[in-house]
Amino acid sequence: MALGPKKTKYRKQMRGKMKGQATSGATLSFGNFGLQCLDSGWITGKQIEAGRVAISRSVKKGGRIWIRVFPDKPYTKKPTEVRMGKGKGPVEEWVAPVKPGRILYEMEGVTAEIALEALTTAGSKLPLKTRFVKREGI
Repeated sequence: MALGPKKTKYRKQMRGKMKGQATSGATLSFGNFGLQCLDSGWITGKQIEAGRVAISRSVKKGGRIWIRVFPDKPYTKKPTEVRMGKGKGPVEEWVAPVKPGRILYEMEGVTAEIALEALTTAGSKLPLKTRFVKREGI
């Protein structure tokens, strides 16, 4: 199972810079509760899926979940014990570049206590610092 896009225009990308705060995806759009990122970095497709599974297990059958990030950047790596040169390595996995302020997951249909527990558990599966946020007036 590939945890990335089905089709891309180019096979490999440069690493790029992650300066500043997130402008898009920094506010709650769908649910009442969310998990907001406080650091910049890369989140792999496996980590996003691990967070989703943790949330699903916490809320049992109630509630609705939105995943606001998608791993569309290829991360390449050369094999171990290979000399420098001879081109860029093959695509190892897919990552989602994340800036501070980006909402990663959103939820609704559950109480604030259940949402806090579920999203905190999901945040512990990720390599970046996160915080629980809720919509104004709730």
